[in-house]
Amino acid sequence: MLDANQLRTLREFARRGTLAATADALGYTPSAVSQQLTSLERAAGTALTRRVGRKLILTPAGERLAASADDVLSALERAQSAVRGADARVAGTVRLAVFQSAALALLPLALGNARRVAPELRVQVTQSEPAQALEDTWARDFDLVVAEEYPHHSAPHYAGLVRDTLVADAVRLATPLTHEGSTIGSCAATPWVMEPHGAASRHFAEQLCRVAGFEPDVRFVTADLQAHVALVRAGEAVALLPDLMLTDADPALAMHSLPQAPTRTVFTAMRESSLADPAIRVVVTALREAAAHLGTAS
Repeated sequence: MLDANQLRTLREFARRGTLAATADALGYTPSAVSQQLTSLERAAGTALTRRVGRKLILTPAGERLAASADDVLSALERAQSAVRGADARVAGTVRLAVFQSAALALLPLALGNARRVAPELRVQVTQSEPAQALEDTWARDFDLVVAEEYPHHSAPHYAGLVRDTLVADAVRLATPLTHEGSTIGSCAATPWVMEPHGAASRHFAEQLCRVAGFEPDVRFVTADLQAHVALVRAGEAVALLPDLMLTDADPALAMHSLPQAPTRTVFTAMRESSLADPAIRVVVTALREAAAHLGTAS
């Protein structure tokens, strides 16, 4: 009988390519990964890996088994959801990945909502950037992810992940009260704070500036949007900020609407095989209720 944990290890090894990377992803040691693969080989009755120089690679049989592992794991996930659904008591653990501004605005309300409905449910939260969190949810490191995408910049799609829009979150120009002007063009000579290169928000902000006819002076680079707010409040920079970062009016800065009223889409994503899981449904419902309470639900 093939072991589900060992199949997941094989699948991760096929994805990561080395014992060390697989161990790091799963929280094991490289020797533990090697032992799991060896045990799976014995159960399968055929060689799944082979050495090429110092590198361990999959055999054709290993590649076929790794390719089918997702179907097996999905079937087990559906079975687990069916078992949980037969129990009136919602319990267990939901592993949630969420990015910073959604965590700040939605999590306190959502966790309280979930606790009232299912007091025995444990929600384990990890802050993670959306693109990586989507991949990790597809790979079963998380059960549920709250991710984002900006206009003309889609977040990655993974087969078997089902998305549901949670928030249509307006993006506005944030300036110090002392700044003259309320448009992107009025900020051509002003320092900016933006997220690092590679972030969807960075690409979006740079494109707005370039369309307005200038290259932004990005003086400050940080993924921490609370730092963005602080720098604007102190009069050191301007920024593009989503409404979720400022759920209450801030008297120290001005928020200006942009042409075409751009919004970033905040959404949940989970594996199709876990859609019926009652514990995950409780958390999704709690997140939607929190968004509705803030008046930002789609």
